[in-house]
Formats: sequence, structure tokens, C-alpha cells
Amino acid sequence: MRLPVLFLLFTVMLDAMGIGLIMPIMPDLIKEVKGGTLSDAALWGGLLATVFAVMQFLFGPIIGNLSDSFGRRPVILVSLFVMALDYLVMALAGSIWLLMVGRIVGGITAATHATANAYMADISKPADKAANFGLLGAGFGIGFVLGPLVGGLLGEYGTRAPFYGAAILAALNFTLGWFVMGETVTDKTRRPFTWGRANPFASFRAIARLPGIKPLMLVYFLYSVALYVYPAIWSYFTQERFGWTPQLIGVSLAIFGISMALVQGVAIRFALRWFGERRTVIWGHLVDLGAFGVLAVISSGTVALIMTPISALGAVVSPALQGIMSRMVDDNAQGELQGVLASVHALSMIVSPLMMASVFAVFSREGTSYYLPGAPFIVSMVLIIVGLVVFNRCYPKDKNV
Repeated sequence: MRLPVLFLLFTVMLDAMGIGLIMPIMPDLIKEVKGGTLSDAALWGGLLATVFAVMQFLFGPIIGNLSDSFGRRPVILVSLFVMALDYLVMALAGSIWLLMVGRIVGGITAATHATANAYMADISKPADKAANFGLLGAGFGIGFVLGPLVGGLLGEYGTRAPFYGAAILAALNFTLGWFVMGETVTDKTRRPFTWGRANPFASFRAIARLPGIKPLMLVYFLYSVALYVYPAIWSYFTQERFGWTPQLIGVSLAIFGISMALVQGVAIRFALRWFGERRTVIWGHLVDLGAFGVLAVISSGTVALIMTPISALGAVVSPALQGIMSRMVDDNAQGELQGVLASVHALSMIVSPLMMASVFAVFSREGTSYYLPGAPFIVSMVLIIVGLVVFNRCYPKDKNV
């Protein structure tokens, strides 16, 4: 079991590196191909992220069901191959519309994380699933450390260099998977693919019929919308509020990634052992609530850097929620569950970038009646409070494990 787990960690790490590579240069890239102000670039960045998320929402259940039927291996390998080609297209894009096409294709192929979760569920004992999902989160965090750092350095050679770097990483990941990855879907657990279950709405209905899982998916959605404030506006927020360069933005994202890796790879195991899944979810919500409150009003870049590792402590929420829901689903539907959760996450990515970018643009543009670039974090605070209330009502104390 050790080798498959290590491969999954390396897979999500490389995926995160590909994503993190391009984050520090996105404001400058959008202004380069489109022109306009930083506020305008934030709106276009939000639109690009939303298009990417719409594709993930529509295709997430399809990918999940395909992996239940044809196996995890071909789904991950095909996704990685097309992803490498997509980054090359974006590296050559000379207009905002070609960038848009690149995000459409990228959203369709970005199924490796959800499929990796299903793969992890296949090889994990029920009691170990939450902690092992945390390991994948840690691998993602490590990639998030390396990605922005390398992206910030490559950004010195132009706004296109990070895309070439991401393409190379995806190609290397594909090559590694071709030789190392085994198949976990067996004839016993294989399920025929049907379009009726593969569309996102049918998959939602199938999974939501399980007792108690619908409100937990709502909590997962609200939390994802709130947490997505970081990738949605962090590059724009820190450039506007503190005047940070792409290099410093990359460093801050690397600090966040290191902290997330430690939290999801190490700290979550102690949190689950000491508090149980229920209190771990509650504790993570409260940490994020405090972090968002501070980030909303601070004017010091030094304080923002100090807050970065503290805010990552709330990263225990997602794997704890995944562990609760995974234990409620049969073994032959783990891919479908992860596909639905990928769609729920994608739905949050549809809502969050446009909402957060619009709020940021309103409160940061020149001549605004009330200047507050941190206003999106206040929106996230409200969502965290609502999610916490829903979780307490749907998962009371007597269900704590």
C-alpha cells in the first residue's frame, strides 16, 4: 500500500505545482493581454476561474463515474496528457479569449484530484479514510509551496514562462503514472457507466438520497466558497493593499502551502484522535472565522504574512467532512461520491471567484466611497457562520466519532 499512497501524494503535489505556478503572474498576464487596471484584471481573473469551475461542475460526475466503470488509471493518465497540452496553449495565448478556451479545456481535464481521492478511498480502511484524505491535502499543500515559489522565479523571465513550467510538470506526472500506477477498480467493484448517473444533477440526487449526507454537502459547499477567497483575490488583494510583487506573493502562498501540508498531513491525525471528526470540523471553522476577520481589516503586509500559517490551521475541515461522508457510501460508489464532491467544490468555484472579485473591485477601485480591499474576507466570515450553524444542526453531539 505504501507505493500507491506515495504515488498519489506525488500526483496531487505536481497538480498543485501546476496550479500554483501561474497564480503569482495572473494579474500581470491579464493586464498584458487585455489592458486596464488591477480592478479590471481581478474581474477577468474571476471570470476565467468561474469558466474553469463550470467545466469542473459539469464534468466532475462524468469523470467520477468513468473511473468507477473503466478504472482510476486511464482517467488520471488521459487527464494529465490533455492538461499538459492545455498549458502549452495558454503559454502561447495572445488574447483573453484564447486564455478562456484554455480554462475551458483545463476545467474538463482537471479531474485528477477527485479521482485520486477515489483511489485513496479504494485502498484505505474505513477508519483511516479521513486521515488519508488529509495526506492528499498535505501533498497538495507541498505542491502549493513549490509552485508559487517556482512561478514567482519563472515570472522574472516573462508572464508565459510559468505555463511552460506547468506543462512540463504535467508531462512528467503523466510519464510517472504510466509506469507506476496500478488499477484498484476490480470486477467486484466495477459499475457500468450510464449517462443517467453521470450528469451532475442525477449524481447529486443519487448521493443525496443517502440519509444525512445532503446537509453535509451543503456545509462542504459553503466552506469551499468561503475558503476560495484565497485563490480568488489573494494576488490582487496583496498587490493592491501592500504593493507586493509576484515574488512576494509566491512566498506568501508557499508559507500557506507549507502550513497546510503540516496541518493536513500531521496535525489532523492528532485533531481526529483528540476531538473526533465533529469537533475537528467545528474547530476548523472557528479558526477560519478569526483569520478572515483579521485579514479583512489589516493594512500591514507583515501582519498578513504572520497570519498566513495561522489561517491554514482551519484546513482540517475538508478532510474531516470527506471522511464522514465517505463512510456513508458503499465501496462501489466512492468514485461517484468524489465526483459529486468535485462538482460541489466546482460549484463553489463558480460562485466564489465572481462574487469575491466583484466585491474586491467595488471596494478597491479608484473613487470608491469606502475603500476596503479586504471586504471579500467579510463575505467569507458570513459563509463560515452559516455553515457552522448548519453543521451543528445536522450533525449533533451524539454523532461525534
